[in-house]
Amino acid sequence: MLIAANKAVSIDYTLTNDAGEVIDSSAGGAPLVYLHGAGNIIPGLEKALEGKGTGDELSVSVEPEDAYGEYSAELVSTLSRSMFEGVDELEVGMQFHASAPDGQMQIVTIRDLDGDDVTVDGNHPLAGQRLNFKVKVVAIRDASQEEIAHGHVHGEGGHHH
Repeated sequence: MLIAANKAVSIDYTLTNDAGEVIDSSAGGAPLVYLHGAGNIIPGLEKALEGKGTGDELSVSVEPEDAYGEYSAELVSTLSRSMFEGVDELEVGMQFHASAPDGQMQIVTIRDLDGDDVTVDGNHPLAGQRLNFKVKVVAIRDASQEEIAHGHVHGEGGHHH
């Protein structure tokens, strides 16, 4: 069986940046399980896995436009500390849900604190970076109709309702 749309795919992976630093890895844990073709993983990696089979190993470099997008300075803004009502202690690195300019919800991360000024960044932490994956295809199976309808894999390694 080969990886194609509506297949539940299990992969072992290690993700590094261009400096060779490990950003994320499934090593020592369960494989990542995703529904191929449902946008569960970044487009560049999904495209590279298309047509691969169980046991295949590959190294993939994914450019920002096929990963988390280019870094956008427009997504960085400075807010007043009073905007964080109900939060006693603000710290760099804290994340909050906020309304994006298009009305969608987005996650913003506090990048800097200066008196009453709080600088937040709506970019994904990996925006603007080339991502390097070492991947091994562990298993492939047909996704259930329920998984296809929900747009994600259920059970071990997948989504739990």
